[in-house]
Amino acid sequence: YVAGSYDTQRDFELLNQEMAAVEKGQANRLFYLALPPSVFKPVTSMLKAACMSPTGWTRVIVEKPFGKDSASSADLSDHLQKLFSEEQLYRIDHYLGKEMVQNLISLRFGNMIFGPTWNRDSIASVTITFKEPFGTQGRGGYFDEFGIIRDVMQNHLLQILCLAAMEKPVTTSPDDIRNEKVKVLKAIPSLSLSSCVLGQYCGDPDSDHPDARLGYLEDPTVPEGSSCPTFAAAVLKINNERWDGVPFILKCGKAL
Repeated sequence: YVAGSYDTQRDFELLNQEMAAVEKGQANRLFYLALPPSVFKPVTSMLKAACMSPTGWTRVIVEKPFGKDSASSADLSDHLQKLFSEEQLYRIDHYLGKEMVQNLISLRFGNMIFGPTWNRDSIASVTITFKEPFGTQGRGGYFDEFGIIRDVMQNHLLQILCLAAMEKPVTTSPDDIRNEKVKVLKAIPSLSLSSCVLGQYCGDPDSDHPDARLGYLEDPTVPEGSSCPTFAAAVLKINNERWDGVPFILKCGKAL
């Protein structure tokens, strides 16, 4: 274990020395940024300056949230592309690592029974729900910067929607799967406020669990008077031949 600051090059040089001391022959380096999103830029700059493998490949894994809006996402992308090639970057949504999510493609395309029925003729609506039985539990400061939509809906739930709605990819290669997901997203019209419901959890005074008796605004790490949503529901439509007229209902929330 090597302790250091996110933006001090000397600390990263010490990390490099520690890695070099245990490497033998060709050595590859994989950096997983299990860090606050606010320090992605300084940390990757320091990795590029001091920690690139001299004998093998170096790769960087960046986990969501990848920015908090279109502008900050583009800014982070521009920053990373100046430091690393696309082959050295891996952007992940950890929710896709869940076994249930990984099995969706096999479930859909490996079972002949679903071929003729997975469409608007046999399905009236699709509901995708993500719910947590607990609140922010002291992480309100982080959560309040993003809210439930950025934290869950626009990444985890949209990924599942794409897997459920996309056409069969040509192969199971990442590029082919991504291309089919993009086709689904392009077929979804912009969401209107009339198709959304937002909410914020409050405490249950009758609960036996002390955490459940606290509402979102009673978490000391949450800014006073915050209007950050902890619950969101949205109805999306997919304008293509398979799903025309079928509502896709996304619901997610904390303390449910």
